[in-house]
Amino acid sequence: MDILIGLLLICSFIGMVIFCIKGHNLMVGFFIMATIWTVLPIIGHLISPNDVFAGMTINDMLKTVYQTAPEKYGASLMNIFLGAFFGRILLDTGIASTIIRKSVELGGDNPAIILAIVNLITGFIFTSMTGAGSVIAIAVIILPILFSIGIPKVIAFFSFTGSVAAGLFLNPINFAQYSAFFLNSNGGVKYSYSDYFPFGILAFLVMIVVVSIAAMIYLRFESLTYAWAATKESKIVDAPGISLITPFLPVVGVIVLDLPVILCFILASLYALAVCGELSGGFREVCRTISRLFTEGVKDTSSLVAFWITLAMFNDAAFFAAPYFEKIIGGIIPTAPLALCLLFGVLAPLTWFKGPLSLIGSGAALLAVVSQSTNYPTTFLYPLFASVLIGMAHFDITISWNAWGLSFNRINAIDYMKVSLVPGISVALILEIANFLLNSPV
Repeated sequence: MDILIGLLLICSFIGMVIFCIKGHNLMVGFFIMATIWTVLPIIGHLISPNDVFAGMTINDMLKTVYQTAPEKYGASLMNIFLGAFFGRILLDTGIASTIIRKSVELGGDNPAIILAIVNLITGFIFTSMTGAGSVIAIAVIILPILFSIGIPKVIAFFSFTGSVAAGLFLNPINFAQYSAFFLNSNGGVKYSYSDYFPFGILAFLVMIVVVSIAAMIYLRFESLTYAWAATKESKIVDAPGISLITPFLPVVGVIVLDLPVILCFILASLYALAVCGELSGGFREVCRTISRLFTEGVKDTSSLVAFWITLAMFNDAAFFAAPYFEKIIGGIIPTAPLALCLLFGVLAPLTWFKGPLSLIGSGAALLAVVSQSTNYPTTFLYPLFASVLIGMAHFDITISWNAWGLSFNRINAIDYMKVSLVPGISVALILEIANFLLNSPV
């Protein structure tokens, strides 16, 4: 019976991959999968009791998936909302656009130097900004500039998305999102952003360097055509120089001062508003401004909330599915740390289309299997999965801002995948080897 349940779960897993590739709604897909991966183990346990579920009733299993899992993710949602509020402030005050314009000025007339500087600045910006709305808002500033100095669209967009991914390696909000997957793994609750930060710094630098070098190599084989893009005229807002340190304040607060993440976002937000003159009106006006910005920030992430709720259900349902997966594929997946790291690095493209290595996809089941079969701590497992989830999966054309950018800028998806493939695998392999050297549990 265990083998039969395992085979049915694998069939559902394949169905989920096809569902994702076809571009169907992921929120609905994860809810369906959470239900399948809860009901089938319940049936299997009733027919042939599984030791992993000893002492659990059917009601306990249902409560774990449909009640406890979404509630457990509530803390992460609070971090996401405050981070989105902070991101909205960076956009509305003109801080983000001012940083970008000044970085372009530093590059002079050399497209390669401009590209490298813009990559670095974009990465720094996204250490504190997150969400599709923020990425698109920055893209509409950066991409026309890169296009206008002759950088081919596909190279410019690859460079931009890689730089966004670099910033996400250090983003406390993304860490809160992804670390929620590891609450069931050994040591998951104790793994903090400060614990992860040294690896995050390394991952940020590796991503920026690899993407910049790859973009420069691609540029050598392309002829540059200078033509200013026709863009809609918009009011240019120059933020004061003292405000340009704002994107870096939350990370400094968390790492250097050991302050709570939410407090850091609040203090950095108030600082930005104060130095940009947004707190100079009456008390009622200031309150309305803060309320409006928070509402707009939350609205930017609202479409993701239901997705994350169903993803949390799927994540905990994977715990019940894992013993049956292990019956089928447990002997195939290596347990040695180096073998795991090399396997993840080489197979990094399997994160695309929400594939089996992507936690924001069907990879939650793989995490459950690896966690239970190895009992490795989160200090090793989190970088193992994050290296491919951020380093490779953020080139996935099914990610919302990538899908928007390819369509809006009329970039061929196949061309984008071609230029992203080798740099993505390179980043994943470098970081997986670094994870083994720095965090190997044995």
